Amino acid sequence: MSRDLTPDFALALAERDLRPVIFFEGHFASGPLRLWSGLGEIGWAGESWSGAGALLGLGAIEETSEVVAGGTSVSLSGIPPHLVQLAIAEARQGLPGRVWLGLLTPEGGIIADPVLAFAGRLDVPEITDDAESCRITISYESRLIDLNTARSWRYTHESQQALYPGDLGFEYVAAIQDREITWGRG
Repeated sequence: MSRDLTPDFALALAERDLRPVIFFEGHFASGPLRLWSGLGEIGWAGESWSGAGALLGLGAIEETSEVVAGGTSVSLSGIPPHLVQLAIAEARQGLPGRVWLGLLTPEGGIIADPVLAFAGRLDVPEITDDAESCRITISYESRLIDLNTARSWRYTHESQQALYPGDLGFEYVAAIQDREITWGRG
């Protein structure tokens, strides 16, 4: 799939020495969390991004020519236990998350504009806690996953009343559903 790349980004891709970075933005109950795969704070897109370094992990991001509901995962390792509990308490299924792939200049500046690699909604967080490390992994699913969900709304008077109380647009649907209507003949 072709992407809209800025000329500077496309030129940097042709260089022998690439400096790739990952930007992650995840929304939680208390607000967004913005991390990047470097160290320290960095500014991009009018926001401040905290460096997670090698502690930030990213699952596979796949693109296919078919319409497929794919997903990915974002993980953080080496987190203090109180922050893990906070992350679990703040995680809400369905909140958005995005991942961008970017490139840095030799001086450490961001080459405009990083490419959006994945956008989806939070599915489930998972904690792996062993003697050596503590890791939280949050799965994100594409919005296409909704295609597999059955809709509970029907073309009935009751469904219409639940959405728009007082609207009588579907009032006679039940009365005419099995009625045979002859058009143009007496």
